[in-house]
Amino acid sequence: MKKFVAGLLVLTIAAYASLEHIVPIVFSRVLVQRLGTDAAETLPDGLHVGLCGAGSPLPDPERSPPCTLVIAGSKMFLFDVGSSTNIGGMGFNTGNVDGIFLTHFHSDHIGDLGEVMMQRWVAGSHEQPLAVYGPQGVDQVVSGFNQAYALDSAYRTAHHGEDIAPTSGKGGRAIVFQATAETLTPVFTEGNITISAFNVAHSPVEPAVGYLVTYKGRSVAISGDTTAASSIFTHAKGTDLLVHEAMSMELVELAEKSARKAGQKTLEKIFFDIRDYHAAPEDIARNAEEAGIGFIAFTHIVPMLPLPGMEQVFLGASEDLFSGEIVVGKDGDFFSLLPGTDEIDTTNLL
Repeated sequence: MKKFVAGLLVLTIAAYASLEHIVPIVFSRVLVQRLGTDAAETLPDGLHVGLCGAGSPLPDPERSPPCTLVIAGSKMFLFDVGSSTNIGGMGFNTGNVDGIFLTHFHSDHIGDLGEVMMQRWVAGSHEQPLAVYGPQGVDQVVSGFNQAYALDSAYRTAHHGEDIAPTSGKGGRAIVFQATAETLTPVFTEGNITISAFNVAHSPVEPAVGYLVTYKGRSVAISGDTTAASSIFTHAKGTDLLVHEAMSMELVELAEKSARKAGQKTLEKIFFDIRDYHAAPEDIARNAEEAGIGFIAFTHIVPMLPLPGMEQVFLGASEDLFSGEIVVGKDGDFFSLLPGTDEIDTTNLL
C-alpha cells in the first residue's frame, strides 16, 4: 500500500512538472493562432451583422450592454458601444473599425467609446482619429471622451513611439447629422454601402435615431432605443434583417412589484418609468409582419433572462404574429446576408 501511495505521489508530481512545460507551449500556440487570424478576413463578400452586446444596463451573464457590429464588404462599423469586450472574443480586430454610429447618448450605449477609440488607434497605428457619427450632441460626447483619454494617449505615444501610436490619430472625430422621422438621411456612402439615419421615439431622449444599412441588395435596420414607432417600420419596409430593442412589459412589471415588496423605492420607480419608451416584442413582431421584414433579432434585452424558459415568456405571442424567424439575441450572435440570395445564415462566435 505504501509503495502504491508513493508511486501515485511520484506520478502526480511528474504530471504537475510536465504541466509547467506543456502549458506555456499550448499558450504560445493559442496566441499565435489568435493573433494571426482575423475573422473578417475569412468572411465571404456580403453584409454581416454581429451582436457584440445584446443586453442593457441590467446584469445578464449572456448579454453585455448594447453594441452591434456590421461588416459591409471590406468595411467594419460599430453601432453603439456600450460594451466592446466581445469584439476580440468574436475574432475581430478593433484596429479595423472604420466608423462608429451612435443612436443616442444613454450611458449604456456610449460607455466603451473611449476604449474603442484607444484600442482602434493603437491596434491599427491609425494616423486619423476615428469617425464617430451621431445626431446633435455627438460632438460634446466625443470631445468629453477625448479629454478624458488625453493623458493616456500621451503616455501611449511616449512609450510606444509615433510609429505605433501616431499623435495625429488619437481619439475620435465627431460627425454631426440631422435626421427626421419622416425621411431617410444618408450619413455615409461609399461604393455599394449606404448608411442612413432616421429619428425614433425615445422621449425625453431627443434626438434618438435608428439606422438602415444597405449593401449589394441586402439590408439591415438597427432601431436603437425606441417605442415601436412607425418611423422604424416605414424605413425598414422589406428589410432583410431588423435588429430591434425589446422589453417584456410583463416581466418588467413583475420586477417593479418585486422591488416594491423589497422596499427598493428607487428601483420600483425606474422599472415603472422605463416601460413608456421601449418596445414590447409582440408590438415589434406585429409591425414587422406588416412591413414585410424577413427576420427579427431582438437586442437590448430587458429584463435579464437568467432562468430556463424565460426567453419564451419574453417572446410572449411574438412568434404567432410574425411569419419570419425571430431570435432573442445573445452576445456573439452573428448573421450573414450574402448578395444574390434571400438567406440569412446564423451562428454564434463566442
